Amino acid sequence: MRHLSQPVPHTIPPRALLTSGLVLAALAAVWSALVLTAPVDRMQGVVQKILYVHVPCAFSAYLGFGLTAIAGALYLARNDERFDRLAAAAAEVGVLFCSLNILSGPIWAKATWGHWWAWDPRLTVTLLLWFVYLAYLLLRSFTEGSDRTARFAAVYGILGATAMPLNYFAIDLFGGAAMHPENLERGSLGAGMGWPFAAAIAVGFAAFVHLLLLRVDLAARHTAAELAAQERDFAR
Repeated sequence: MRHLSQPVPHTIPPRALLTSGLVLAALAAVWSALVLTAPVDRMQGVVQKILYVHVPCAFSAYLGFGLTAIAGALYLARNDERFDRLAAAAAEVGVLFCSLNILSGPIWAKATWGHWWAWDPRLTVTLLLWFVYLAYLLLRSFTEGSDRTARFAAVYGILGATAMPLNYFAIDLFGGAAMHPENLERGSLGAGMGWPFAAAIAVGFAAFVHLLLLRVDLAARHTAAELAAQERDFAR
């Protein structure tokens, strides 16, 4: 339950939102040009260019879930609602990118493996990770506003983050049972694919930052509106 003594949360300055949006637009333009001119893989054909969407979405999902855990730990340590709002916002953006990763994967799988879905270790753990953070968001949506819920969600977010290393190293852990190729390393991309891939990662991170700022700003405005409504009710 929020108290009238709680300070009004600060919204994100419009200039910051404009700047992050412009940076995202500029990087997206560069990314589009590089991906369009990137060489076509000889084995997979043009469908291989999904790499420039699929992998960045995975990294951005990791970023969101990792930030959820960090912000949750800071909330537990400092009992500051700003970190709770940041954790919730990061989880929402992380689930968005994880959803895009799961949706883009079958398109690539159909072209390379011949079917839309296989219970490959990484696919399975990615789906598990998606369910873990979807449950996190459902928990918050059903019981929003409680300090107890915020503390429980913080602990849940920290524990949920332990699934990320399992997801990333699933290929190494399961060896020959994995259909996914090995994790990308220096020199593993084909000639001419390095810069498009780097631009894709930059766009993914820029999109994450922009969406996170928008979501944090929305949460702050919502909390400020709640406090204003409470003050009006108290004054009557």
